[in-house]
Order: sequence, then C-alpha cells, then structure tokens
Amino acid sequence: MTDTQTPIQPARLWKQMPEAKRLLAAEAFWNEREGVEQQIEAMTLIARQLKARPKFVQGLPLERKARYLVNFPHMPDALAARLLVSYHLAHQRSMLKGFLDALGIGHEDGLITTDPEGPITVERLTAAADALDQSFAPEDVTLYLATLLSQDPETWGALSAVPQTARGRD
Repeated sequence: MTDTQTPIQPARLWKQMPEAKRLLAAEAFWNEREGVEQQIEAMTLIARQLKARPKFVQGLPLERKARYLVNFPHMPDALAARLLVSYHLAHQRSMLKGFLDALGIGHEDGLITTDPEGPITVERLTAAADALDQSFAPEDVTLYLATLLSQDPETWGALSAVPQTARGRD
C-alpha cells in the first residue's frame, strides 16, 4: 500500500515484525515498571484466550507470558502501540537518540524533553532518516519511523512522505 493518507495501525506494525523482535518487545513490556495498566489489560486478554483467570496469567513465567503476546491473534492497537514503545526503549534507544539529535530535538536518553523548534518538515525528517540509515538496519529504521507516525500522526505526519517510512508499506 502506498496511500500515505491511510493511517498506520500499531497492530499491523506488530504483525509485520519478525517473531524474534516481537518476543524481545514482549519481554521488555513485561519487565517494565511503568505500564502496569497495559500489563493488566494484556493479562486479561490472555486469560480470556486461555479461559483462565488473570491471576493465573500473572503467575506464569515471563517467557510464557511473552510467548502468549507474540502469538496473540487479535492484538488491540493500544496494546500493540505499548509493545512497540517497549521494544524501542529497550532495544533501539541509540536509534531514538540519534534521530532526535539529528532533528535537534531536546531529549533525555531518547525521551523527548522539549518541543521541537520550528516545524518538523519532510526535509528535516528525510535528513534525519538518512542519518539513521547509515548506522542501523533499514528494516529497523522503517519500523521506528512507522511507529512514530502511528503513535502521533499530528506531530510526525510528515514522516508519511519520508522514503524510509514508505518502504515498510505493502
């Protein structure tokens, strides 16, 4: 799909991720101290699928809970969005920092601390994405940019015109 007006859905990005990366994301998700609400939601969804109680799911080893998320058949967008953020914060933080540095956006270890100065233009985004392409695998860059766009289309809407974002669309 090349229609840049079609919003990117986090659940679709999740399904497109290789299983090994989904597993890394799920493990990172379960290990987070923040996001307890989403963890409870995930336990409830898994419990429904297993026809068990959430307390049972809570007691499962991390590896099993992670596997259940990796293979969950109908991942809600909100949960997929949280899993994508967990993955990037745990495993792609240097990419986050590099991208924000290239854009001149203030951050603390990859988490934005100040609003961008001036508009985030396609030209600025393309230059920052090109810089990422020099250091990271193209599929990782595409996933990160698509994740940003799916999380906050108002701020990152111009990413839909950046070639690195488009290469992930079918």
